[in-house]
Amino acid sequence: MTTRDLDENGWETSAPNWIKRTGDDGDFSRQFVLDAPMLARVALAHPQNALDVGCGEGRFCRKLGSMGVQTVGLDPIPAMIEAAQQSDPKGQYTLGFAEELPFKDESFDLIVSYLALIDIDDPAKAISEMFRVLKPNGRILVANLSSFSTSSAAIGRRYCKDTGEELRPLGRYLDVQKDWFEWDGLRIQNWHRPLSSYMQWFLEHGLVLTHFDEPQPSGGPIERVEAYQKMPYLMMMEWQKPSI
Repeated sequence: MTTRDLDENGWETSAPNWIKRTGDDGDFSRQFVLDAPMLARVALAHPQNALDVGCGEGRFCRKLGSMGVQTVGLDPIPAMIEAAQQSDPKGQYTLGFAEELPFKDESFDLIVSYLALIDIDDPAKAISEMFRVLKPNGRILVANLSSFSTSSAAIGRRYCKDTGEELRPLGRYLDVQKDWFEWDGLRIQNWHRPLSSYMQWFLEHGLVLTHFDEPQPSGGPIERVEAYQKMPYLMMMEWQKPSI
């Protein structure tokens, strides 16, 4: 474990509220947009074991476990790991940072990064570590906020002066920046990075892109669905490690 400040991005302080509000179903993004397509990719890959990097309270680990996948959850926040272990006493959870994975080379068939890259300070190092502990032919399954949405969020809300409609203009899209966001009793920092940065970090290890999607909502409150379809903000991708 690194000695860096665990609360540097707000998660230590926000963990209790996050755990209380998340439960088994998760928020709109998880329950109605990402879970189904993420689990579909897992089913196609048939992994024997998996590592969930940035597992939080362990919700997705439990879903993987219900599919028969032996899953390890890793998170740097003690309260998250404690909550995960309480909800899943037989599960395996460990404290650690994505940039310093405490596992041997080629340990996992599948690595999941579920809305975690936006929280990680050194994603290039984290992706390098994911590559290291991934078995040949294994896959890295990523869900992330789209770079369009993180860029527009960084400059705040804007509205059309004639119609009052909320707009999402791009900020300084090519500039990497870290900003504070507050909602529902949470106060955390997220990173904005252009999509090209993420793509290059995966490509430089020779990983092969096997899937990319900007999934549609599969249900949920109609007002949330309509708002999402006007301004979608989620994406997912899957990368495979070559066998040689």
